[in-house]
Amino acid sequence: MPSTAVLHVCLNVADAEESIAFYEQFGFGTSWQFTTADGATTNYYVADDDGVELQLSETEGGTDFETGTAWDLLALGVHDVDATVERVDHYGIAKEPGPQPEAGAYTAFVEDPDGHLVELIEPLDE
Repeated sequence: MPSTAVLHVCLNVADAEESIAFYEQFGFGTSWQFTTADGATTNYYVADDDGVELQLSETEGGTDFETGTAWDLLALGVHDVDATVERVDHYGIAKEPGPQPEAGAYTAFVEDPDGHLVELIEPLDE
């Protein structure tokens, strides 16, 4: 393993089952889980075939999260942004699909069940 590697990103979620179903649409599958010693929080891990892992942390009674100040977005590479937006069961479109030439990409921004922003990125043809 390199000296520094991103292992996972943790998202606080109100309903882990709903969040797992959302991320499964992007090819993530449940990998493992654990519950904290006090039993209040269960952490579910989902991973894609390349080993990218998300930790979905569900705390009993936790349903209201501050978003946008400590967390910006999760970026996922997709083959076809338009088709992905049409196919996935998202919880809102924050930015309609369109070219972002300065980034060399075609992008869209959708929300997950808890309002986390998910950027969908398709490289622009050169």
